[in-house]
Amino acid sequence: MWRDLPVLEEFVSEVAHIGRKAIKLANSVVNTAVLVAVLLLLVIGGYALWDSKQVYATADPNQYAIYKPSDDSDLSFVELQEINPDVCAWLEVYGTHIDYPIVQGNDNMRYINANAEGKYSLSGAIFLDTHCSRDFSDFSSILFGHHMEKQAMFGEIGLFKDKDYFDARRYGMLYYGGREHGLEFFAFLHADAYDSVVYKTGITEIEAQQGYLDMLFHRAKNTRDVKVTTDDRIILLSTCSSDSTNGRDILVAKICDEVFANPFAEEGASDGILVVNWLDSLAKLPTALKVAIVLLLCLLALALLITLKDRRQQRMLKKQDTEGAQL
Repeated sequence: MWRDLPVLEEFVSEVAHIGRKAIKLANSVVNTAVLVAVLLLLVIGGYALWDSKQVYATADPNQYAIYKPSDDSDLSFVELQEINPDVCAWLEVYGTHIDYPIVQGNDNMRYINANAEGKYSLSGAIFLDTHCSRDFSDFSSILFGHHMEKQAMFGEIGLFKDKDYFDARRYGMLYYGGREHGLEFFAFLHADAYDSVVYKTGITEIEAQQGYLDMLFHRAKNTRDVKVTTDDRIILLSTCSSDSTNGRDILVAKICDEVFANPFAEEGASDGILVVNWLDSLAKLPTALKVAIVLLLCLLALALLITLKDRRQQRMLKKQDTEGAQL
């Protein structure tokens, strides 16, 4: 019986050795799986950030600067019209980064995901309602643009709900028909996207026009003492609002023959999209991407714990092997 003990000890030692190898293999498989998951999330997160950056880059007004018409020549603007015949005007709101060409498609969906050159772009373009005249001869015209962060497209329209911001920015410029026209902003209001009263076009009767003006002043959050009559032409700048699901922020101006000077010209108000710090960028990321980042951090922490645990087990197994060899 005692003679069988060495054989039994050898068998137990072999089983323990196999068990340790199995544990090492299992740890290796788990670590590899975690690493692959982490790398996959890094790739997805990196692509999402890159894609977001590209979207804002296509919305940067500086990319259209070469086409902006000037007092000296409108040849650059004509070149843009040759690229895309839907280009009909140019809009600038002094004291903001709104400085873009205006397009008008066959329907109001055409430029939701297309830029002023007619190319696919999630940032879209500033476009004139398809029911309005291209020469802005209607009593009221409506412009639409995406509400974007980083001061892109119509992202700054919502800021006009602040009275100080509204009061400090009175003028703008609208170019069409081969020359510049002044814009004098007189009202800011909030409306629903399906409000047929606010988004009404083709108002021709004088009584209806006066009623429309009265409605705008009555519903406006901020107004300015500007004389506006049925003999004038007005324009509405509309974008999505962050205050409600179907909410819209609308800035209203009177189109004037007089061209107003830009009081913000020397301050470089239109020097491109604002660069925000990384904390602001993270706060404005889509919810799905935030969840992915949190999950990634959790997986990284888990991977670190597994690695530390694996190293501890390896040290213990190595110690056991050493003690077994000594016996």
